[in-house]
Amino acid sequence: MDSLPARELLEAVHQFPCSFVFKAVGLAEGDFVTTVIAEVRTALSQEFDAPFETRETPSGRHVSVTVSPWVESSDDVLKIYERIRVIPGLVMLL
Repeated sequence: MDSLPARELLEAVHQFPCSFVFKAVGLAEGDFVTTVIAEVRTALSQEFDAPFETRETPSGRHVSVTVSPWVESSDDVLKIYERIRVIPGLVMLL
């Protein structure tokens, strides 16, 4: 989780503004889901939550959060990655 997507790659593959999908997988304990959603909202300086879905593993140990906010630029995408990647309990970020 040490590297962020390259700004150039983001701009070559996506036409901004657009909806961008983030998927975070983490421990189902605590407030992992609400923290992911809050960090996206904070990164974009919004007063509302972006559309999201959650899914727990059959064992209930992990949960995935798929968030699809509207982003204006590659900078927005990078800000969101920076905020999510330090959330306690994070296992994987796509």
